[in-house]
Amino acid sequence: MMFSIKYSSKAIKFLKKLNKDLVVRIITKIELLKENPVMHDTKSIEGFKEKLYRIRVGDYRILYEINYQNNSVGIIKIDKRSRIY
Repeated sequence: MMFSIKYSSKAIKFLKKLNKDLVVRIITKIELLKENPVMHDTKSIEGFKEKLYRIRVGDYRILYEINYQNNSVGIIKIDKRSRIY
């Protein structure tokens, strides 16, 4: 079963500011979520009202939620580790 990926405007805005190599690495990691939304290095995030997960790409973190009813993964926020939480 494949999941669709939906990006928040915040995530898109952040990606536009990054250099292309980094964007490619981040998008490649996000694309893997289509087949497996909870990967081996996924961590569940506490302290948000929705159930959020995060994956790592170098110094960057990608926060996302999984909607099993719609088979979609919502990319909420992408940022440097120091600023994301």
